[in-house]
Amino acid sequence: MAAAPEPSEPKERKASCTSLHLSYWKAFKLLGFLDVENIPCARDSILYGSLGSVVAGFGHFLFTSRIKRSCDVGVGGFILVTLGCWFHCRYNYAKQRIRERIAREEIKKKILYEGTHLDPERKHNSNSSN
Repeated sequence: MAAAPEPSEPKERKASCTSLHLSYWKAFKLLGFLDVENIPCARDSILYGSLGSVVAGFGHFLFTSRIKRSCDVGVGGFILVTLGCWFHCRYNYAKQRIRERIAREEIKKKILYEGTHLDPERKHNSNSSN
């Protein structure tokens, strides 16, 4: 098979402001090492944590009118909500991966044994017809 001829001039990509902006946010790393785009559950945990910090800090300020203590409560709220969401999401993610792995193994077994004397469905069908 012959390879397709290459064009003599390479195509130039025009970089617009929006494409640069989007590529920057796709490579966004929180604290320089936490890649929010590629780590499952990181984005949601950070977003819920920031919302939790605002709610906790502002709620505490409304009740006590103490600014420094409200900021401390806000930081504590961020940590607690972020960790809570992180562990909850990662636990569900791990359960889903286990279920997917089991399903993949069962599909492989089904493909391997289908039509042979080891097929469990074939044994079940032959017993019910007697």
